[in-house]
Amino acid sequence: MAMTETQKTRASELRTAMLTLDPEAYQEIRRSYYKIAEELRPLVDALEKADVDHGGPAGPLLEEHYIFCEMLDQLKKSVLGAVV
Repeated sequence: MAMTETQKTRASELRTAMLTLDPEAYQEIRRSYYKIAEELRPLVDALEKADVDHGGPAGPLLEEHYIFCEMLDQLKKSVLGAVV
């Protein structure tokens, strides 16, 4: 999906800020971002499947699923991936 002008501006500002970091800090942010980005969707899916497999009424597994869905939605709003 193409970035909006607002997102482009945010990405530009973030890129400028990231370039002022020492290389170790930049790499730690980059590594951490990609760990989260790679593992969040599988966690969301696993929690949903676990709730279905558990059977019965919706419970704590589904509640956690919804929490991590919200995190996934927030991650999608981030422009960090475009920068690192």
